[in-house]
Amino acid sequence: MPARTWVPPGPFDLHRTLGVLQRGPGDPAFAVRGGELWRACRTPEGAGTLRLAARPAAGEIEAEAWGPGADWLLERLPDLLGEHDDPARLTARHRIVHEARRRHPGVRLARTGLVLESLIPSILEQKVTSDEAYRAWRLLLQRHGEPAPGPWERMRVMPDPRAWALIPSWEWHRAGVDAKRSSAILRAVRAARRMEEAARMDLADATRRLTAIPGIGPWTAAETLQRALGAPDAITVGDLHLPKIIGYALTGRRGTTDEQMLALLAPYEGQRHRAARLILLSGITPPRRAPRFPVGDIARL
Repeated sequence: MPARTWVPPGPFDLHRTLGVLQRGPGDPAFAVRGGELWRACRTPEGAGTLRLAARPAAGEIEAEAWGPGADWLLERLPDLLGEHDDPARLTARHRIVHEARRRHPGVRLARTGLVLESLIPSILEQKVTSDEAYRAWRLLLQRHGEPAPGPWERMRVMPDPRAWALIPSWEWHRAGVDAKRSSAILRAVRAARRMEEAARMDLADATRRLTAIPGIGPWTAAETLQRALGAPDAITVGDLHLPKIIGYALTGRRGTTDEQMLALLAPYEGQRHRAARLILLSGITPPRRAPRFPVGDIARL
């Protein structure tokens, strides 16, 4: 059970920095227990589980890891926790961005260095509610993942590419995943090596690499590369809610389109994803006028 510590270069919020890696409540690969964060993932060296705990009195983060991927996880701990991320590169152009950064100075952009880990759940989130996507991720990992190394038996590591490719059609259906999304995942895992190479590319090249796969568009690529690369400019386009939230927070107006959102975020070129994260942290959203979108369940069809 190798271990190490990491000293943040400045204010650091462990939970808000890594919380974006959790795919909903009950995520089998991510858990919070007693203030500690636990993450189970598939590294190039094999399955690994990482435990992280903030030690404010010592000014450090304590990390332990288990499994064949333990050393890989610990070697890349600084990248994961945003040591090379530079929040100061964003210059606040709006009061709401300034206030959000002042209130949340410890938020950094995590860089996992793992593409499929973020790509597959992002594909599952295409064109469905978050609850539907989280349920699918949970069921697929519980049925086809493997037990995570280490002391927490309920955690699961996602399947390797071959295991994803062997999931039968009725299991996708049982998890509520339609053929369009399952086919995109199968195409991605068949090109797993080329997908993972994107973790070592710049944002533009990585986006081209991912979107070369049919069924992976700009929305899915951005959602993936925000996590795999910690890319500060990977703004999500094509989202149902984000433009409306950004537009309302910055202008007070409803119905903002993607094009209008990009125009509003133009002063943050190079840091648009970071700016959007800060705006979301402000908690300012347009009041709801319509009932929540109903949750579908194709498994019952």
